[in-house]
Amino acid sequence: MIADLDHPAPAASTRRKPNLVLHCGASQVDLPEVRRIPTPDPTDTWCPIPHHQLIHTVQQALQTTNLRIGSQAHSLSHEGHRYFGLMEVHATRTSTDYAWVLGIRNSHDKTFPAGIVAGAQVFVCDNLSFSGEIQFARKHTRYILRDLPQLVSRSIGLLLAKWHHQDKRIAAYKDAEITDTNAHDLIIRATDVGVCSNRLIPSILHEWREPRHTAFEGRSVWSLFNAFTESLKEGNLAELPKRTQALHGLMDTYVGLSA
Repeated sequence: MIADLDHPAPAASTRRKPNLVLHCGASQVDLPEVRRIPTPDPTDTWCPIPHHQLIHTVQQALQTTNLRIGSQAHSLSHEGHRYFGLMEVHATRTSTDYAWVLGIRNSHDKTFPAGIVAGAQVFVCDNLSFSGEIQFARKHTRYILRDLPQLVSRSIGLLLAKWHHQDKRIAAYKDAEITDTNAHDLIIRATDVGVCSNRLIPSILHEWREPRHTAFEGRSVWSLFNAFTESLKEGNLAELPKRTQALHGLMDTYVGLSA
């Protein structure tokens, strides 16, 4: 049985809350406040949907699986026109150091389509990363309300495969040792593929050389990955999926996961 969005299951609510990395004017809010945000009137070619309706549709889709929702976090920005939320998603078998996360976004100002994306959250530091492209992205056009349930259900099925791949990926990162020389090379290459700007290099190097969390003191690709995601917290949340997808591509190649 899936936990109700307003009242998460007790076992899940004791976990850390997903960190929303609130920047660029975003404010963390509770679900009732999300529900109070008015939805603009539609036009002949544009049909915005309420933020809370997208959340509810995702909840209903998860009810048909063996997954359940744990803790959640919701944010609003640009006077409520833009929404981004996170939900921990738990399967029967769960990891002790990270959780699957579902990212949800919606806009009332034509900035981006409604969408969901698969991610992971590390418990010890609340670092977030996202894998793959947005698995559901529906423009606010005619018939979006009719199409939404089917599109979300289909996307949840695709995300399950993404999350199982993520488990294997993280295991590979943990098993792969890396030297300082190779770590420094990957940090520089990360600027070339859009993971970060040159401005973040000192922060990433510091997290690699002197990690603030003992869990990342080992010289592994997992430690380097979290040096990046710790530093990426300072950036724009809306850019995080694209940046961490590029980061996965870089690390996957290093550990031999990329074809």
